[in-house]
Amino acid sequence: MRKYLFNGAIIGAATGAISLVRTTAKGPRDWKLALMWVSWGLSLAIAIGTTAQDSKKLEAEGK
Repeated sequence: MRKYLFNGAIIGAATGAISLVRTTAKGPRDWKLALMWVSWGLSLAIAIGTTAQDSKKLEAEGK
């Protein structure tokens, strides 16, 4: 769990979520907002996948 919490990509996605929530609260609801949420979700998925892949690679090298 620690490998996900302290990963730079995950932290970047979390800070992006804070900005996106603020934009959602203040801005208009249109197709651009939905696209921003989709983009954030994809960024988060890529960050999680990369972290998992790196973890598996390190475990394989250690054995």
